[in-house]
Amino acid sequence: MTLRKSIYLQANKEEVWAFLTDPEKLALWFHKPKAPLAAGNDYAMYGTDSGNKLMWGQIIDATPHDRLSYTFTIAPMDGAVSTVTWTLDEVPGGTRLSLVHEGLPEGEAAFGLTLALDKGWDDHLGRMRAALHDVDAK
Repeated sequence: MTLRKSIYLQANKEEVWAFLTDPEKLALWFHKPKAPLAAGNDYAMYGTDSGNKLMWGQIIDATPHDRLSYTFTIAPMDGAVSTVTWTLDEVPGGTRLSLVHEGLPEGEAAFGLTLALDKGWDDHLGRMRAALHDVDAK
């Protein structure tokens, strides 16, 4: 199963990249890693309120301002590993940010997880948009 999302942000690619890789900026809209996301590194992300480890994996590709890809697993996936890829494209007035989350468990039994991740990405992307468009958050 593959989830696909795209949003438009009134920010340049460098600003959007920071929101994908910098722990302090990630904490504003997603979960907080202990170190910046960089190619070849393992990562774990923690709840900004709970401090609990929520997701983990390895950074596959981190081409600044263009593409970030990492393996993704969470406890409800029971050890299954998927891949998240972010692509940043310059558009007049800002950036189009695209997400492809692929390799999710398939079948009727796994559909509840897909629905939860689909809603979760929508919520996170909405928070990213709000944080990026809030001048004080930059």
